[in-house]
Amino acid sequence: MIEKVNPSHPDKVADRIAGAIVDLAYTKEKDPRIAIEVLAGHGICHIICESSVKLTDKDVMPIVKRIGGDLKLDLVVVKQDNHLATNQSGKIRCGDNGIFKGVPLTKEEKELSKIAHDIYKKHPCDGKYILDGKKLIICQSNTKEEELRKDYPKAAINPIGYWTGGTDVDTGATNRKIGSDMAQSVTGGGLHGKDLSKADVSINIYAFEKAQRTGKIVKLSCAIGDDKVDGKPYSEIVEYARKYIKKIGGFEKFAEWGLY
Repeated sequence: MIEKVNPSHPDKVADRIAGAIVDLAYTKEKDPRIAIEVLAGHGICHIICESSVKLTDKDVMPIVKRIGGDLKLDLVVVKQDNHLATNQSGKIRCGDNGIFKGVPLTKEEKELSKIAHDIYKKHPCDGKYILDGKKLIICQSNTKEEELRKDYPKAAINPIGYWTGGTDVDTGATNRKIGSDMAQSVTGGGLHGKDLSKADVSINIYAFEKAQRTGKIVKLSCAIGDDKVDGKPYSEIVEYARKYIKKIGGFEKFAEWGLY
């Protein structure tokens, strides 16, 4: 049993805005320290950003408009706490405490991911999907049932009828859809709106990818300041995650679908 949402779901809009701001920070510094929370809906986008780089309304507003549409911006930018910043001085160390779990994807999870991607290519607006054994539930906004029925004749489609979706209907928040992003690899920390020094980003990517390669569950933990995880220098895990993010096209692209 698994749930997947598409990149136009309000929570993913929030994740994508956060990811795009992280991408922007990486154009200003090689290794910025940044953590972002986004709450977007009903005409306004609230953003709180702890950042080592200077960000202004002028920097962020084009991102909000491009991804979220006609939203007013409420932006708060503060510097990272000095004590936390000191943790990273001199070498790359874990940016926080955390537990992490990588789990090989099941056939069902891969199947639903493909269904979600396929539907979104034809209908690029807010959507949410569930697969529970043979039971497929499709909730797709701005789409008539008969359009989806051709490809998914046995699915439950828009059970309460036609709907419009988006941030005018619902509010989106960062890292509220980590089940959709990580399947059974969900742990305490979300993936989005953070730089690569954050264990929630780099170790989650590393653990998930290791589980897919080995076919085994991977369980890891770290304390803030650790310089080794899974017997490897933490800097190596950060570089592994950097290559992963670069390969898929950046943090905003990462936020669209998560890890699968």
